[in-house]
Amino acid sequence: MDQIQSMRVFARVVEAGTFTKAAESLELPKGTVTRLVQHLEARLKVKLLNRTTRRVTVTPDGAAYYERTARLLNDLDDIEASMANAQANPSGRLRVDVGSSVARLIIIPALPEFYRRFPEIQLDLGVSDRPVDIISDNVDCVIRGGELIEQSLVARRIGNLALITVATPGYLQKHGTPAHPDELDGLKHHTINYFSPRTGRPFPHVFEKDGETLEIAGRYQLAVNESNAHTAAVLAGLGVSQAALFAVAPHLASGELVEVLPGWKHPPIPIHVVYPPNRHLSAKVRAFVEWTADLFAAHPLMARP
Repeated sequence: MDQIQSMRVFARVVEAGTFTKAAESLELPKGTVTRLVQHLEARLKVKLLNRTTRRVTVTPDGAAYYERTARLLNDLDDIEASMANAQANPSGRLRVDVGSSVARLIIIPALPEFYRRFPEIQLDLGVSDRPVDIISDNVDCVIRGGELIEQSLVARRIGNLALITVATPGYLQKHGTPAHPDELDGLKHHTINYFSPRTGRPFPHVFEKDGETLEIAGRYQLAVNESNAHTAAVLAGLGVSQAALFAVAPHLASGELVEVLPGWKHPPIPIHVVYPPNRHLSAKVRAFVEWTADLFAAHPLMARP
């Protein structure tokens, strides 16, 4: 038998004074109420109630048990009420780590809407392209692009980053416009390379066209490991590079940058929101994960997963 249910039934019998009234208020058959109290007495090995044909009275042991049971049941009701309220109104400190350009261009501009929906969440936003250890650094969730390395974590794919090859008009006027990716390995051009904040290894420039895939190391003068610095380097005319479309779209629209090698495309990069494999996801983490998924799904420059 359910111990909590038996305790609730016993408390209601004490409060109602009869098994019949208790059964009616609980919307249970009288036989069920009687049986639950009997199982409770058998489990405790004490007599809790004195029964007469007209009324039920509490034994001394039953009175002591009722006093403690009533407090416990009230505490349980308070816990359930607070958890239900937390689901409706998530609150508390939430630690999130996110890449710098995603934070600057996607997450932070949308935070006013987030706080309108979840005003009781206090957000600690770690901004860096250097990956964190989500467990040892005590982070609730992270947003990261690329393939997942740590398979023990829970990851929800929320979008695909489109990359585009770009340069400034001034750079192209000086060095010419490449007609094929192989030219980026030649002496005529410079690339701006991006190296992994985790390993220090450079990411190649990847080009796909008509089933052909090329990986170009590029002849570079500058390599960076942070996305905002990468965009700044491209805008400074330091070379040709592949950048996230959402980061450079305003500069393409203004004419500060132009697309290079438009027939060759970089494969999309998956982006995930990642969190520890807790059995019960807290309301505040769940709220942020769902909000983030909706935010990326609605972004005009982000492809759906």
